[in-house]
Amino acid sequence: MLDRMRARRAESRPGADHTVRVLRAVAGLGDDLREGLSGRGGTQAAKRLRRLLQARTVVLADLDGPVATAGPAPQGDEADALAALLAQTYEQAALARRPPWCAVPLLVADDLTGAIAVRYGDGPAGSARDGDPAREAELDALAPLVARALDHAALRRARSRIAQAELRTLRAQISPHFLHNALAVIGARIRTDPDRARTLLNDFADYLRYNFSTKGDYATVADELQAIQTYLELQRARFDDRMDLTVRMAPEILPVAIPFLVIQPLVENAVRHGLEPKPGPGSISVSGYGEGPLCVIEIEDDGVGMDPAYAQALLAGTGPPKDAAGDVGRRRVGLANVDERLRTVYGPEYGLVIETAPGSGTKVVVRVPRFQRGVLAT
Repeated sequence: MLDRMRARRAESRPGADHTVRVLRAVAGLGDDLREGLSGRGGTQAAKRLRRLLQARTVVLADLDGPVATAGPAPQGDEADALAALLAQTYEQAALARRPPWCAVPLLVADDLTGAIAVRYGDGPAGSARDGDPAREAELDALAPLVARALDHAALRRARSRIAQAELRTLRAQISPHFLHNALAVIGARIRTDPDRARTLLNDFADYLRYNFSTKGDYATVADELQAIQTYLELQRARFDDRMDLTVRMAPEILPVAIPFLVIQPLVENAVRHGLEPKPGPGSISVSGYGEGPLCVIEIEDDGVGMDPAYAQALLAGTGPPKDAAGDVGRRRVGLANVDERLRTVYGPEYGLVIETAPGSGTKVVVRVPRFQRGVLAT
């Protein structure tokens, strides 16, 4: 009985090992093809496929011809034959044969993107390893997995372009209202308090320099904190120091990298739409701390607040249209923009959380991983 069990285990192991190899190869292809067929990982992808298929040569091609080769590269007449095979594959959009080669097309989002061409055997055309239906079926089944890796890579690149476009949009949303008020505050203090005016002017220059910085898509929490403090100093001067400010950041989160211009727009929103409409003094607090693997940042004000359903509409980008001054529009773009960028970088579970009610102020919470692959401040 024991011998029979061992025999069954031995028989089943090769298939299981092959499945594991396929899964690992497919996972690796996702990284290899991050930049597409002609990217820096194309050759590594061809090598990975060659090992998986146990082939003599694997060629990855786009619509213009071969872009990556693993194994002995075809030369002379064989190269011409491969070019003819690729043309046939693209024309038929199906597996094609031209011994000792066969090729399958790569369809990404139903668009023809390229092909995988394989030569299995070392012998002449028609050898036992060439034209093997089982091997061709394996190649035909593998092609959609490679195409899926290319599709995911294209989506990642598209998300990156969208995030960069959203960041440019956010930079363009600096309120003329704020710029006018900041300059007016500085101008009013030039004669009465020139030292304070000089300090505020430096703060204003630092604010503009940070907002229009082109150093990268990510910054540290410390960088964002410095930008917040310069902005709040300008606003406190405008409010004649009737604004109570509290900023508390745990030291362990200061080096954490986050998307550029995430915290500052939320602080600006709290001042512009929470405290400005409120009669009398107001307060705003910015705090940050570590929560296990997460970095948590909270922006809270005791301003006028808003209806929770309205806040949800702002995040969804479906709030009311902007008024004549464009104020509601800037608020909607700012919150929705930050929320969308967080979800794009970290995943759908990492958007903004807003706690608010009319007359009860507003609290906005940002939770992001303290360490995320690809998120590095430069």
